[in-house]
Amino acid sequence: MLTGQEDPPRVALQRASKPIGASAARWHTAPVRELVEEAMRRFADARTRADAWLAPRLHATLRMTRAEAADPELWNFMSLVVAPDYVVWRHTGAVTSTTSRPTAPADRFVGVAHKHAFARLWWAAEMFRDGEDYRSAEFACGNQDVLHTALRLNAIDHRPTALALLQVLANLAARKVSHLGDHVNALASEINIVRSTLMYDVIAPVEPPDTDAVLEWIAEAETAPPVPLNSLPDGPRDGRVPKTSVDALVKIFEKVHEESPHLRRRAATVDNAGAGVSLAKPGI
Repeated sequence: MLTGQEDPPRVALQRASKPIGASAARWHTAPVRELVEEAMRRFADARTRADAWLAPRLHATLRMTRAEAADPELWNFMSLVVAPDYVVWRHTGAVTSTTSRPTAPADRFVGVAHKHAFARLWWAAEMFRDGEDYRSAEFACGNQDVLHTALRLNAIDHRPTALALLQVLANLAARKVSHLGDHVNALASEINIVRSTLMYDVIAPVEPPDTDAVLEWIAEAETAPPVPLNSLPDGPRDGRVPKTSVDALVKIFEKVHEESPHLRRRAATVDNAGAGVSLAKPGI
């Protein structure tokens, strides 16, 4: 199954599955199948790019509360019954001299949320969106290091922190720094360290998400059309993050990042190896 040579035992899995107990349109699997098939068609030559396209559309199709999305059994059903072919397609490694038959990691089928093929995309869209605007989530999912590292941070549950992290990365990308992935990993560590001494929710206040707006958005799934394929859908109108709060954290993160020991160690390693190219410092 992990190599794509065999399909999961669909009938046995369906028998072992628990019914959701509701027939709401948001639980229909056909729209999800249409999305993953379109993703595989569009990104046949660039599989990693499928993440940024699929994440906001998956989130807007599977309209759930965070409590519902925290159920791993739901995601296991998605990966094993609804779209196992997508998991194999997206996460099977390349053929190498030591892997004549590459496989998809098992945790992409039944792993924790930040590794599961579908859960990680839904949660990335949820954590990095700005109210109904998915542009920030699309940017986040376009960087694999954000999905691999930043998505694990407890700090990004604070919405200004999540958006400030992305703004710092966008600023670095605009300056065309080399090895952007190293910056992502270093910044994730720095955010955790700084969080132990600074209270982000005091420095960057934000209103709690509007729960009624989320529930209204979920209820609208009964009559909502399929998500658009060539433009971003609309998320729940549960409140935008104040720009002043994001800007306050961006200043802190950029200052800490400029003095990052992680980047200095990386730069020293590159220089000592004689590579001839050192890691660009932020702001240069």
